[in-house]
Order: sequence, then C-alpha cells, then structure tokens
Amino acid sequence: MRRTRILTAVLALAAGLLAGTPPALAAHDTAQVTLAADTYTWHNARIDGGGFVPGIVFNRSEKNLAYARTDIGGAYRWQESTKTWTPLLDSVGWDEWGHTGVVSLASDSVDPSKVYAAVGTYTNGWDPTNGAVLRSADRGASWQKTDLPFKLGGNMPGRGMGERLAIDPNKDSVLYLGAPSGKGLWRSTDSGVTWAQVTNFPNVGNYVQDPTDTSGYASDNQGITWVTFDESTGTAGTATKTVYVGVADLQNSVYRSTDAGATWTRLAGQPTGYLAHKGVLDAVNGYLYLSYSDKGGPYDGGKGQLWRYATATGTWTNISPVAEADTYYGFSGLTVDRQHPGTVMATAYSSWWPDTQLFRSTDSGATWTKAWDYTSYPNRSNRYTMDVSSSPWLTFGANPSPPEQSPKLGWMTEALEIDPFNSNRMMYGTGATLYGTENLGNWDSGGQFTIKPMVQGLEETAVDDLAAPPSGGAQLFSALGDIGGFRHTDLTKVPSLMYTSPTFTTTTSLDFAETNPNTVVRVGNLDSGPHIAFSTDNGANWFAGTDPSGVSGGGTIAAAADGGRFVWSPAGTGVQYTTGFGSSWSASSGIPAGAAVESDRVDPKTFYGFKSGRFYVSTDGGATFTASAATGLPSGDSVRFKALPGTKGDVWLAGGATDGAYGLWHSTDGGASFTKLANVDQADTIGFGKAATGASYQTLYTSAKIGGVRGIFRSTDKGTTWTRINDDAHQWGWTGAAITGDPRVYGRVYVSTNGRGVIYGDAAGGGDDGGGGTDPTPTGACTVTYSITNQWTGGFQADVRLTNTGSASWTSWSLAWSFPNGQTVGQLWNADWTQSGATVTARNVSWNGTVAAGSSVSFGFTGTWTGTNAKPSSFRLGDQTCTVA
Repeated sequence: MRRTRILTAVLALAAGLLAGTPPALAAHDTAQVTLAADTYTWHNARIDGGGFVPGIVFNRSEKNLAYARTDIGGAYRWQESTKTWTPLLDSVGWDEWGHTGVVSLASDSVDPSKVYAAVGTYTNGWDPTNGAVLRSADRGASWQKTDLPFKLGGNMPGRGMGERLAIDPNKDSVLYLGAPSGKGLWRSTDSGVTWAQVTNFPNVGNYVQDPTDTSGYASDNQGITWVTFDESTGTAGTATKTVYVGVADLQNSVYRSTDAGATWTRLAGQPTGYLAHKGVLDAVNGYLYLSYSDKGGPYDGGKGQLWRYATATGTWTNISPVAEADTYYGFSGLTVDRQHPGTVMATAYSSWWPDTQLFRSTDSGATWTKAWDYTSYPNRSNRYTMDVSSSPWLTFGANPSPPEQSPKLGWMTEALEIDPFNSNRMMYGTGATLYGTENLGNWDSGGQFTIKPMVQGLEETAVDDLAAPPSGGAQLFSALGDIGGFRHTDLTKVPSLMYTSPTFTTTTSLDFAETNPNTVVRVGNLDSGPHIAFSTDNGANWFAGTDPSGVSGGGTIAAAADGGRFVWSPAGTGVQYTTGFGSSWSASSGIPAGAAVESDRVDPKTFYGFKSGRFYVSTDGGATFTASAATGLPSGDSVRFKALPGTKGDVWLAGGATDGAYGLWHSTDGGASFTKLANVDQADTIGFGKAATGASYQTLYTSAKIGGVRGIFRSTDKGTTWTRINDDAHQWGWTGAAITGDPRVYGRVYVSTNGRGVIYGDAAGGGDDGGGGTDPTPTGACTVTYSITNQWTGGFQADVRLTNTGSASWTSWSLAWSFPNGQTVGQLWNADWTQSGATVTARNVSWNGTVAAGSSVSFGFTGTWTGTNAKPSSFRLGDQTCTVA
C-alpha cells in the first residue's frame, strides 16, 4: 500500500515462498491415508482493505454491476444490497498461487453475466506458472480457464495502467488482451476460449522501469497497456471497426485500427515523452481522453499531462489542468460521466506528498477544478469531507502538519470510475483501500461531497505471522505486510488502529508469553527507528525496544514462556537475547545468523532455532545454543516450527522443498530427535488449537498435502489421522506463512494468505465453548420475502429478507427452505449456509444474529437452475413456519 509495497511480496518470495509452492509430489514415498471431510464456514478477520486496488470496472449495460481487481489478492464483485464486495478467486489453488494477481478485468455489456479476468502475478521467475484468462458466465461464481503461453504481471510495475483486457461492445465474442514482456497484442474470437497473437500489430512496447535490475522485475518490458473500442463504429453483432491500443513506448504510445484489427497505425500527432496510462473514449462527443505520465507507476511519476483527441478530425488538444512544469506526479486515473459525457475526472496518481489530487471538468477538459486547493500555504481548502469511521485505522494514527492531512485523500490513485448509471457515485482505489462517494454532484454545486471507504469484504493484506493467546482481550494478533498488523478483540469488527509506538511498515514476526499472555512482542521493518516493540497489556498498548547494533529488519522473535526474556533473530546481524524488555542485548552463541527462533511454551529458559537443515536448542535463556544431532530435516530454510503449549520439549516442524526432504516432523525430547509423519506428503505450517472433547492432545492444524491433496488439515489425534477442513472453493492461493488454532474455541483455525488477509474457519455446528452451537429456536412469528433480483441462462441471484413479526427479540436464527426445481446455491453472503439435496439452511453470522421485534435481516445468494426457477413455497425458522410475503 505504500510506495514500497512491492517489497512485501518480494521479500516473502526471497524468504522461501517459491520453495513453499511445490508443483509436484515430494520425492519420498507416501503412506496411504484416508481423509475425512468436515464442513467449515470461512470468513475474514475484518480489516477492510489494506492493499493496492489498481482497477475498478463498471458494467456499461447493467446498473450496480461492478468489479474490482487487486494486485495480489484476487478479484471482487460489488453487492449493491449490502454495499460490500464478494471475493471471486478464492478457488485458486496452491500450485497456481500466481493467479491471485489480477492484471485486468472485463465485464461484458452485451451479456452482463459474463466476466473475464487476466491473471498472473509476476512475469519473471518468481511466479512458477504462466498467466491465464479466466472466463465466467455467472458473474465470477465459477470460472473456466485458458492458459497463456506467457506470464502476466498483476504485481509488476505498470499494473495500474489499463484495462489491458477488453470486450468488443458490439460483438462480445471478440476480446483483446495486451501482453507484457514483448509478447504483443492478443485476440480471441470465441469468447476467450482460445487466443492468438495479433501478428500485424506493429509495436510490442519497449519501456522498462529499470534496465539494470537483474531480477527481471523492474527490467521487464511493460508491453501493451490498454485497449479501448469506439462503440459508435459498429453495430450489434458485427465487430467494432475502430480500436485504440496503448503501448508502453515513450515515443509511440497510441495506435489505432479502423478496420476491426486488420491493420494498425500509429496515431498521428500524438504527444511524445510520455506513457498513456489510460485511454477513455466518449463516443457521444467523439473524444478520446488520455492520461499521461513519464513513468509506468504505480509509485513513480515525475511529470504528466492530460490530452483530448477528436476522433472525427484527428485534432489533439492539451487539456492538462496544471502546467507540466508544475507537475511532480503523473496522471493515471481517468473516467467519463456516462450520464453527462462532458464531465471528466482524473487523478495525480503519484502525488504522495502532501496528498493525491483529483481533478474534475464539466466542459470536456476546457476548465478544471480540484478536490483541494491551497488558501494560503500550507493551509488547504477541501471540496470534500472524509469519514473513515468504518475503517478508522486509515488515519494511521498520524497527526501531520499542514499541508498534510489525516486521513489522506489517497496515494497510488490509478483506479477512478464514475458509476455509468449514477453521476453521484464515484469510486477510486488507493494503496490502502477503495474509497468512494455517493454525493459527487456536490462538487459542482459548491457544497462538500463525502468520501468514505467502500471496501467492506475486500481484504488484501499479506500475512506473515499469527498468534492466538489463551487468555486476555485479544482473540488474535496478526503480523502483516505494509500496514503492520492488528490486535483483534472481535473478528467481525475492524480494529481502530494498527500497532503503533512504533508503527512498522511490515511486521515480520510476533509472539506472546505462553503463561503470561499480557506480555507480547513484535518485530518488523521500518525505514528509520527501532525494529522491536513490547506490550505488557495483551497488545493494547506498545513501547519501543532498543535495537542491537547492525539490525536492518525484523526477522523472527520468541518470548520466554513467562515473558521474562526474549530471543531475537533480526535481519542484518546475529541472534540476540535479553532479559527484561530489550534495553540491552547480548549475542547468542552456537547458532547461525538468520536462524528462525521459537520458545518452549513451558520452560522459560528453553529456546529453539532452525537454519539450513539443523535444529538448535538453548537451555540457558538464549545465551548459548547447541546443534541437535537430529538428521533428515529439510536442508533449506522454508521451515516453520512451533512448540506445543503445556508440554515441555514437544516440538513440531513443517517445511521443505520438492527436491529434498519435505513434510511434517515431531519431537518429544526437545529437538534431540525428530520423527517424520509418514502420512503427510508435504507440510508448510503447523499450529495448535483447543483439544476436541475427550481428546488428550491439542488439535493440530497445517497447510499441507496429505493423501495427494493440497489443503488445510486438522488432526485431533496427534497426527494419526487427518481431516481436510477446506474445500476446492476455499483455497486462497498460497497459505504457507502461518497457521494457528484457537486455544479457546475448538475447531477454529486462523489461516494466513498472501493477499486475501486473515482467514478464519469454524466447524459446522460450532465448538464446545462458543464456536457455534445448536440451531436456535426463536419464538414468535416470522415473515420471509424471497426475491429473484436477476436471472440469466443457467443462473440467478436472489435476496431473502427475514422479518421478526413477533413480540420478542431473537438472539440467533436459522432459516430453512427447499428448492422446488433442484436449484443449487453457489455463493451466499451475510449468512452461513449448508445445502443437502434440495434443502438449504441459512444461519446468522456473528454480527446479525440479533433481530429485534419488528426488524428484519437480509442475505443474498447466487445459484444455478435448469428448466424452471420457481420460488420456494415455504420457509421454516427453527421449528416454525414463516409467512411468505
């Protein structure tokens, strides 16, 4: 989310992400194992946003249909009824984790049920798979895939340009895709099923951010950056004749075809010295608008211009709202009000200080106004107010001096769209969230419009570590890239602020004292200042520690079981230990720099370490370590290990790589020896949670491959048998950084993702102390309204409103019905649900269980149907029948 956001993913990869994304089975033999199955419900621990939103796409023919793309966290569809986003790519699996990076989206205006996504995260070797085009006929509820013969870069430089994927608005079987890396322009004529290069397109691009970068990241050719159709040059069912294409070439950035792609020419008279980030066409007035920057973005940009091209006459007009000499940013975000096409808006995307800027014109770019102006420097006058009460952490706890303000209007603002059906609604993406307004017209009338986060449901944080304490107000501690991390006291509510005092850009590791959970420690990265912080009140408040000499990054941290000492393995220097709260540190001996460290959860003087195939043990509080004689452990450093709470010397170790040892190991003698579990093919994380009723050992959780299947697994019998608790619809790409169970709620597990935030799951029926329970049986009358809000061939969307028409409040609810024609639910929001045959049961989630007398609760879903799609005739609330409205 910051200007350095890319470092999160790059460092994660360098730390072993690639080694943790195996494409095949490990080399050792695998024992036969029978996998049980369990039904889990999955949610995000709410943060709301947290990462870069480079693209927003509204459908041009259906009201309220919109999509958002993220650089590493998948794609989302807007739900108007709840003002939330629904994730669409959670089905992306481990082996294709790169397909969670979305380089472009396209929504079909001819058939709004169709949506396409061009996916792939990196064009260099960091991503092991090629890119793909995903196509959906049910608004992203399910997908079909066409693999491409090249990589795509959803998290590469230039990812805010676009859209690179476009559908012909007159003949929707025709799509174009702009490729990076010199791969050119590609076209499909069969609705995305097959693709072929447009071999006569004359320019594959040549702009690179940094030619000296040997990693291939900043030195990649950013290629073809956008495709725009002039819909006025075609008729329904025939290919649009005029197509404009943007190219990453400072001298030749715009090309045009006037014969449906048969031939292409450089657009004469175009500006040079810039890249065209966006090309947006107003067919009513015959203008192509272009936003230019001298860099590819999303962080950089020194100069910029806005231009208008008259499609009928070929006349170019510089419509820049400020003189080029006064820009220190590039222009990128660009949108036209489709209800009033003379209204245009643009963004100064790379204006980090003092803030981003939004520009608006109501006369096709002849004159402009700004979202904010200086009165007398450094004081500002804003045309807007900001309300971040739904995501209060967006203030970052800052209290800056003018002209900066908190919260910021934004940064990295490359996505900007006015709702084509509602001139008052505008959305724009930033490096941290998705903002919007629903009273944009106040801009022109002299009033102030209100900007709010419009991001609920869109979760885009990369998770480095997780910890669930056994007591205290905190349910969960998270260590996150870019925004540091949070203390969740309620998983269903957005925390008020990330960790502060100090605020790390990325938290790399955290821990609590097992027998004194009020003591918490975290370490992380910071441009300047300490890299360690402590809390003595269960993470509610923090104070900075002191770095030993040479520290350059967070590394890993371990707290003694009683909180009396700490062992730290920071970046930049060797392993260190301290008593107290880090006012002074001493070097540990016998353990190499860069080793991962953990603590025994019973003995406060015992600590463990691992580095390059060797396990290390300290019994004197971290002063000295001794290498264990254990052999056969993974030789690389893609390893996570933890000690079991409540039992001294009980250690579990997961990790490895496909070209060597890979799996799950267990030690009961403090690491002196390890036994490899024969029934686990591969494992990358290990965590512990509350034991099952009647079990004598804590529940194990792992992200692993067991029985040839990749997934999230649970064992209640010390690893003898395993239950896969996720399913193919809930995979979240790469989940190899961290996992932990909940020590207070049986069955609850917290799963890290690399861009989809913190996922937590609960077993169907709940746990034995608050994880769920039996179906509620509220008393009093009820009424149900079932509405089919949209229907297309083979699919539909419905909303259900349940009203408490009795005299007493409900504290929970469970609504059941049977479909009359074999309909099947695909996705359901604002409730948990199960379906068995024709019968569906929807239950409240944690935040909407209370329904006062006379009040209602609503949820919605998408589903499939064949033949007919009749509505259910009856609904039951617990054991009683509701009135059907």
